[in-house]
Amino acid sequence: MDLVSADLKLRSFLKEDADALVKLCNNINIWRNIRDALPHPYQLSDAHNFIQLATSKTPQEIFAIDKKNELVGCIGIHPQDDVYRFSAEIGYWIGEPYWGQGLATAALQLIINYGFETLGMSKLYAGCFEFNKASQKVLVKAGFRREAILKKAVFKNDSFYDEIRYAIFRDDDENKRWAKTLVIGQI
Repeated sequence: MDLVSADLKLRSFLKEDADALVKLCNNINIWRNIRDALPHPYQLSDAHNFIQLATSKTPQEIFAIDKKNELVGCIGIHPQDDVYRFSAEIGYWIGEPYWGQGLATAALQLIINYGFETLGMSKLYAGCFEFNKASQKVLVKAGFRREAILKKAVFKNDSFYDEIRYAIFRDDDENKRWAKTLVIGQI
């Protein structure tokens, strides 16, 4: 499934994305801002394993962020279970050469629509490390609001950090702009 806006496309990962994944992910500035599940250094075998994982879920949870047929990042939406079954966690990264172009915000707008309209979620949330100010700004720009600060909940690079949790709700009138601002199509 592809989710398309005027700026970019969210699509399934392809085997052909492996080299681009290595190029983008083998970057300490990416690794510093996401969970340790992303190895550093990042090798071709890591890319192949990730692509296999990313293409194994139905409904689709992990998307390649594609701008003009070029891989620029990744975004995932992960539905929770049990009493949290109408909530989903969102995670994303944009390759450093593409920072500052509004791509994360555009990708978030597409995944918000997918989460609410296709997956039927009521709440979407994302966590940022306290030092990742750029991602915090992206989430606010996409309509998320700061929901909580989880004190010293993250251990990254030999130190403890706060996680700043942001959320957006399907029924929040103020946040319904996610449905109005998208140019979306499914191919």
